[in-house]
Amino acid sequence: MQPTATVLVYSDDAGTREQVRLAAGRRPAADLPPVEYVECATLPAVLKALEERRIDVCVLDGETAPAGGMGVCRQLKDEVFDCPPVLLLMGRPQDAWLATWSRADAAVTHPLDPAVFADALTGLLRGRHAVDA
Repeated sequence: MQPTATVLVYSDDAGTREQVRLAAGRRPAADLPPVEYVECATLPAVLKALEERRIDVCVLDGETAPAGGMGVCRQLKDEVFDCPPVLLLMGRPQDAWLATWSRADAAVTHPLDPAVFADALTGLLRGRHAVDA
């Protein structure tokens, strides 16, 4: 197992990126390594991060503009070889169909419930680390 798990957080809102970091914390589960966050505010930054380093899970904000997290998710699933799992942040529960369209691996709604978010992130990290084991 690697010494840290790397989580990419994509949102044009610094407050949303902070909410993600605070909701999951440094170690969302005792059986997982500590989390290192890579924050991105633009699509080019996301693509560069995925190209240059190992990312275990992507957290994408569906409310980001101009490239929303749902469209970015679908693009990543189409274009990135061995795309990491994606946790999508949705504005409304009714947007679940869009999360399915985007091929997100999991989705949670704003405002973030720390327990729900941490559970979703932990599930994706566990799945990623089980593949590596």
